[in-house]
Order: sequence, then C-alpha cells, then structure tokens
Amino acid sequence: MSANKLPLHKRVYEQLRKHISEGIYKEGDLLPSENELCSLHGATRPTIRKALDRLTAEGFIMRQQGKGSIVKGAPKGIGILSLTGTTSAVGKEKLITRIITKPEIRAWDKAFSFELSDLEKELGCIYFERLRLINDKPVFFDTTMIPNQNLPRFTQRNFENQSLFNILREQYQIDVTGGEQKIQATLTDEKMQQFFEIPEGSPILQLDRKIATNKPGFFFYSQVLCNSREYSLVGNF
Repeated sequence: MSANKLPLHKRVYEQLRKHISEGIYKEGDLLPSENELCSLHGATRPTIRKALDRLTAEGFIMRQQGKGSIVKGAPKGIGILSLTGTTSAVGKEKLITRIITKPEIRAWDKAFSFELSDLEKELGCIYFERLRLINDKPVFFDTTMIPNQNLPRFTQRNFENQSLFNILREQYQIDVTGGEQKIQATLTDEKMQQFFEIPEGSPILQLDRKIATNKPGFFFYSQVLCNSREYSLVGNF
C-alpha cells in the first residue's frame, strides 16, 4: 500500500517517527503542538492524538500535561529482549545487515520450538537468514519464517540493511503487537563459528520468537543466535 493511501493518523505517525529516528527531532525537543499538527496535516485532534499515542506507546515520546510531547529519541540499546526491531533499537550505532539466504518459499511443519496450525503448514513459509553486525562486529544471526499469506512480491524485496518490522508495517500494514519468546544458552557449531568469528563451542544465546501481529491469526517466527561477548542484551520488564 502506498503511503498516500494510508489512514491519516498512520501517515502522521510515520512522518513523526521518521523525523525522530533521523534526528530532526532530538531527545528533549518538543514536537509541534496538537493544534500545529492539526493545521499542518489538515487533521482533527483525535487523529493527531492517535498518532501521538502510538509514538508514546513505542517509547519515542512522552506526553507531559501543560508542556506537550517531549522526544525521548529512538529506542536505545540492543533491545532484543523486547519486541523492538533491532534496526530501531540499535539507534546511532552502525548496523549492517548481510543477507545469508535470500527470501524463498519453503514447506514447513514446525517453526523452531513452536508448533504450527494446520493452516500455517498448508500455506508454507517465506524463509530467510541474516547476519547483523554492530560497529563491524557480528552480533546476531537470525533465521526468519513468515507464513506465505498475502505478501505479494515479498521474496523480491531487498532486505540488505533494511528493517523487517518497517517493511511489514509500511508495505503490508502488518504491525507487531506482542509475542512469546524462549531463551536458552547453547554452543556455537561450525557454521556459527565462521559467522561470529569465535571458537567452536563458545557459549551464545538462542532466542526462539513467535511474534503476534495486528492481523488476526498471523504470526511470524524467528530464531536469533546472539554473540554477546562485546554487546550485552537489554530489555525492559
């Protein structure tokens, strides 16, 4: 869906989110007032508040009565223990995404440690693998499996240095709403030794994630292997 076909509150949200992420509005800055945003976008106050409420819920701003919307900045830290996408969570650090296996259609009967519904099995999945480097250090190897359901041209998209969460949200109107994850310690095998550049048998973390969305019954799944030698993992609880 093109940006101009989005509901107005989503267009306002996307624009403000982009301006915060790019540093046009920095931490501590005030966003334009609700009245100013209404005039700028030709919107009603409920529409503007809907956009601001979402930015507040995602940690980009905080609302202070009598003062307005104060920018907190893009989410910070690695953030992998939350459901913030890695691209947004890393913030100003240099994040590089290398595609190891390009998106392709595959049959599946299980998604890592999660059982699938009969419908999910029938649909098949879009499978791909990525290596994420932070400041040139390999930190994450993630494998993603998404039901092959109403995602036209998904396998043709370029995921090099792109955010999966942003692509799903902006191109397919699929928003992450929550999820379930299982965390365990494991040891590197020969494959991960090569990608992480650490000795075989070194301890790493494995996160299996079942991610819920605003689309009823639509989940996607990822397994993230984390090399936490130089980067600790953070999350709010």
